[in-house]
Amino acid sequence: MGDDTNVEGPVLAASRQESSGAVPEGVEKLFVEHHRRVFQAAYRITGSATDAEDVLQTVFLRLLRREEAGGMGLSGTPGGYLHLAAVNGALDIVRSRTSARSSPLDEGGLELAEAPRRGPEGRRADGEIREALREALARLTPRAAEMFVLRYLEGFTNREIARMTGRPQAVVAVTLHRARRRLQKELHHFAGGRS
Repeated sequence: MGDDTNVEGPVLAASRQESSGAVPEGVEKLFVEHHRRVFQAAYRITGSATDAEDVLQTVFLRLLRREEAGGMGLSGTPGGYLHLAAVNGALDIVRSRTSARSSPLDEGGLELAEAPRRGPEGRRADGEIREALREALARLTPRAAEMFVLRYLEGFTNREIARMTGRPQAVVAVTLHRARRRLQKELHHFAGGRS
């Protein structure tokens, strides 16, 4: 996804089809500033470039509809809102998967920093672990999954998550603790079941 035109073309074209043909300047500016971050957040969660592009398009089409309905009304930082929308959209996709499988992160061109130094078996095991994590995240409550992703996959602090989600910082900490314990149990079971 190194070339921005791969994403900007279809998303902005879809936006123009949804609207009267012109994308409002504010929405286009937000897209240019934040599309890469929205895509990357969705990609880290779904592991699929196609799903991440769907999330990207959905986030900005919803934003466009809000704009056309009388204003975007984004309070606080638009980047935080868009990032949270991307996380939630990606989690929705992961939850809705039944038998369909996405390609592992390794095949999409975005690799973990240490992946190139690992052998094929290590990369395969990493892909299995990532898929198990995605499946375990899908079984968490939406709020717990959202907070876990923001904290451990996106790197936000508890304070930032509290501000983004409108929850007290203590609630964020307790939710993260419980989610982490549940995921550890599920992934330990996964690791124990492999030979």
